Amino acid sequence: MESKILAAIGIDPAYIFIILIILIIILFMLVINVNMKYKRLKSSYSSFMRGKDGKNLERSILEKFDELDEVEANVKKNTSDIKELFHDMEKDYQKVGIVKYDAFNEMGGNLSFAITLLDGNNSGFILNAMHSREGCYTYVKEIVRGESYIELAEEEAQSLEKAIYQEVCDPEVQSILK
Repeated sequence: MESKILAAIGIDPAYIFIILIILIIILFMLVINVNMKYKRLKSSYSSFMRGKDGKNLERSILEKFDELDEVEANVKKNTSDIKELFHDMEKDYQKVGIVKYDAFNEMGGNLSFAITLLDGNNSGFILNAMHSREGCYTYVKEIVRGESYIELAEEEAQSLEKAIYQEVCDPEVQSILK
């Protein structure tokens, strides 16, 4: 059987037949793929809906939203508590600098020391204890925003500098913590 249309175009019917068979095979593979995806979706849906009707599902969703509201309230409370703690912590002594020295060059052993205690705003005090053979002399100098209104001795200035410019945790302290 010969077709006048195909003969006029110059196409062999065998080529059309082969193309149609390839298309049928491709469509068959697509149908199998869609069917597998449908079965997976149906399985997921069944496990999600297992033992639940519409009312139970709605109730469980609303319970989850209530839990989320509680979590959000807890997060807001924790955030405000943390801000309050940081604000309070600024007033605590958190920076320390210490310098040991021999005040009178007579005793040895560096028994004298200057220790600086500063808060988060670099305000605090310097305690200077000078030991000699006759006794111990102790001086306190106030520090406001990293500066003293009284002239500082060399060791006191070193102690203040150590306290202000210390790292978050000194290497000596880090070795103790490990």
